[in-house]
Amino acid sequence: MKTGIIIIFHNNEKDIDINVFIEQIKQTSNLELCLVNNDSRDNTFQLLKEIKEASSNVSVVNVKKIKSDVSAVRAGARFMSNQFNLIHLGYVAVNSLNTNKHGLNGLIKAIAENQEVLLDYNLEILKRKNIKLTLFQSLFSIIDYLKKLKVKNQFVQLQILSKS
Repeated sequence: MKTGIIIIFHNNEKDIDINVFIEQIKQTSNLELCLVNNDSRDNTFQLLKEIKEASSNVSVVNVKKIKSDVSAVRAGARFMSNQFNLIHLGYVAVNSLNTNKHGLNGLIKAIAENQEVLLDYNLEILKRKNIKLTLFQSLFSIIDYLKKLKVKNQFVQLQILSKS
């Protein structure tokens, strides 16, 4: 069962190390990634397209007029629901993260290392809700889940500390 992950970017050209990013993505199984470019003015969109070309489980959506993170997530969710049969769909907005020490590579590594834990936790949450949720109601925040699960990962710990 594949899980979809939507990652929102806006002017993150300097944060993206294409080679490391691609290597981390190759280590993910059962993940379908949607990289959403939210009207970047730098070279972010081009870098995302290069990542897509090197990775079979990556799609890119280009939002041409800047939107809120919520609207950009919805654009990614609509795309993912039209293209793939996914039950689980998580998201993260890069600009809301503390990427100072570990960069975006830390995010992808945390997702790759914890994909099964994220899926299990999401199944547990959905069972507790005991109702059928719409696509948008069932979206979950990758970072919130990783924090709640107390994942032992330096990138996740940095997110917890920066929000304290």
